[in-house]
Amino acid sequence: MKYSIAIGSDHAGFDVKQKIIQALESGDLQGFNGGISDMGPDSSDRVDYPDFAHKVAQAVSEGTCNLGILICGSGNGVCITANKHEGIRAGLAWDTELASLAREHNNANIICLPARFVSEEKAIDIAKAFLESAFEGGRHQDRVAKIEA
Repeated sequence: MKYSIAIGSDHAGFDVKQKIIQALESGDLQGFNGGISDMGPDSSDRVDYPDFAHKVAQAVSEGTCNLGILICGSGNGVCITANKHEGIRAGLAWDTELASLAREHNNANIICLPARFVSEEKAIDIAKAFLESAFEGGRHQDRVAKIEA
């Protein structure tokens, strides 16, 4: 499937964001072959993570992009913020199995990464696992339908 990706971070996740974008652009991530929308920031200067999490979540919620990737120091702040948007199912992942399960079982449309707890290489592997996975539906569909408040 051709996915368009919205990606954003805070200052703590800026370098990881840049590495993931490079991997997406170079074709290193096989699950991706669509457009990339870099929602910022443009440097590692201090910023507030909600500003960028809202941009990514809005793009996914409105359908401008199919999937999102968010990165902050712990991954928690961007995950909490993104999940405030209608239709967003953001999951926090610090390993590839969690990223795959977020898509397969929870139909996650945004993955959130903890930049201070994973290497840049691990972050790319997590993004790859997320993009290469697909929602299994079946028994998981009824559960996902109950998520929205």
